[in-house]
Amino acid sequence: MKFTEIIKPSKDEQRAAMESYDALASTLKLLRSENPEIEIEETEEKIKIPISALRLLADILKELSNGNPISIVPIATEMTTQAAAEFIGCSRPHVVKLVENGEIPFTKIGKHRRIKFEDVARYRKEMKAKQKSSIINLMQMDEESGLYDT
Repeated sequence: MKFTEIIKPSKDEQRAAMESYDALASTLKLLRSENPEIEIEETEEKIKIPISALRLLADILKELSNGNPISIVPIATEMTTQAAAEFIGCSRPHVVKLVENGEIPFTKIGKHRRIKFEDVARYRKEMKAKQKSSIINLMQMDEESGLYDT
């Protein structure tokens, strides 16, 4: 799916997603099986679904209920530098610089760099933690300097 094909959910879809999310979220709290069985009411067909897939469905419904479009992309175990850049939210040349500087491990297949998804996810998590820490430090410095005093 291309980003130009993504369509925001309609108000009716948002409403249905919210109702479904509320029901699924409360049901998930009660489930004990790793592969619970669900029934499709229209066809009376029963299917077993991994609980991780039901949790993902709950996340999807929550986003749809907020009016956010959804796209599901399978995550390969190895990524290109372009895919890593999209996941992190930066440019491909920046990712190339990160891997060449040793900040993210990679392997080279011919001329192409391949990065493990878990390494990219770890890097992104660390960067988010650093950003959060920096923001907290800035806020503390502002408070200490009296910027919030009236």
